[in-house]
Amino acid sequence: MSIFSISLSLLFCFFSSLAAAKQISFHRSISPTSLGLQKEKLSHLHFYFHDIVSGPKPTAVKVAAAHMTNTSSTLFGLVTMADDPLTVGPEPDSKLVGKAQGIYGSAGQHELGLLMVMNLAFTDGKYNGSTLSLLGRNAVFSAVREMPIVGGSGAFRFARGYALAKTHTFDLKSGDAVVEYNVYVFHY
Repeated sequence: MSIFSISLSLLFCFFSSLAAAKQISFHRSISPTSLGLQKEKLSHLHFYFHDIVSGPKPTAVKVAAAHMTNTSSTLFGLVTMADDPLTVGPEPDSKLVGKAQGIYGSAGQHELGLLMVMNLAFTDGKYNGSTLSLLGRNAVFSAVREMPIVGGSGAFRFARGYALAKTHTFDLKSGDAVVEYNVYVFHY
């Protein structure tokens, strides 16, 4: 090997190690204040969820069903897409504060239990444009159901907490329901 080849090999090794030393990692620790996050707080939100499945303008519609859904006592396999109003009071014409947008599906074969995957999208007041993400089991015949809040956006960035749902009214004939929600959420 010539001196030139050895020098070239050494230079290549030197620059290769320099390039490896300057590689950027895909993660790093940062301070919450660098994202503008201040002190964490706990908020309580109270509203009514209107799930309208009947009439000419339903807010929740069936999008899928299993071959056995209609013969199941729990409607197992039924999947419903919702864009349900969230209001201050239980009346249909009460002030609108947001929408519950997402899906719920009948996930229980022996008792009615819904898998809820919902974004609570707020359209009024200081939370206008912010969302909370709810993901959990809703045992609809229980007096009070607890479901986790697993995240959020806007004012609810980094949110975590829980929602308590209590049926206010349920019409057996139409299937329409109004559900009272109390949501407790930690956020910045």
